[in-house]
Amino acid sequence: MLLLVDVGNSNIVFAFAENDKIIKTFRFKSLQDQTCDDYYILLRGMLELYKFDDVIIASVVPIITSSLKKLFLKYFNIDSKILGPGIKTGIQLKVDDPKTVGADLICDCAGAMTHAKEAIIIDLGTATKYIYCKNNVFLGCSIAPGISISMKALVNNAALLPNVEMVPPKGVIATNTIQCIQSGVIFGAASQVDGMVNRIKREMNCPNAVVVATGGLSKVIIPFCENEIILDKNLTLHGLVDIYKRNI
Repeated sequence: MLLLVDVGNSNIVFAFAENDKIIKTFRFKSLQDQTCDDYYILLRGMLELYKFDDVIIASVVPIITSSLKKLFLKYFNIDSKILGPGIKTGIQLKVDDPKTVGADLICDCAGAMTHAKEAIIIDLGTATKYIYCKNNVFLGCSIAPGISISMKALVNNAALLPNVEMVPPKGVIATNTIQCIQSGVIFGAASQVDGMVNRIKREMNCPNAVVVATGGLSKVIIPFCENEIILDKNLTLHGLVDIYKRNI
């Protein structure tokens, strides 16, 4: 049994995998002020559900990476594999500075290459990322503020606007404040996705590229997009499994 750990700025996703299949996933808040012992107390119930014999971590938060690596070594005697220098990913980074490409983007590309040889990847997480990958080559990315970040900025800077549940309203033009915000956020995000996908297809001359979406809010946004988009909520984890297999 393999334990996959995807550390993001907002959440940490833990997943148990066996024979390339994701069996169960768990999501926790990313807490940067926790020691390895704190994390063990927090995660012990989840970690004891399945007997795992190896761990691979993809992280964009170094301080959490350090705590989790110490946890698995101290309590499970497992020296976790960390996605970074020395790890074979199968993805070539054709960018100005490969060291600046986040582990999550690399995993997204590895996962997308199981769908098609040429893909546009939409990752709707803390940030909204648009990635173009072809023949296992990461060719670039566009990064925008995430949907939740945009919502918080709106509410925090407009005294009379409330925080609302991320539920789609009946139509684009709404007649009450809550549904007006829901429309702007959800349909606005879907329009951004469609617009960016169309721009990437024109700029990269890839009209037939497969479009794959992942991330916490993808299931809310993607159904309202006009482009044909494959929804793969575990895309990053599938990529992490593929990377693990290259390093055993």
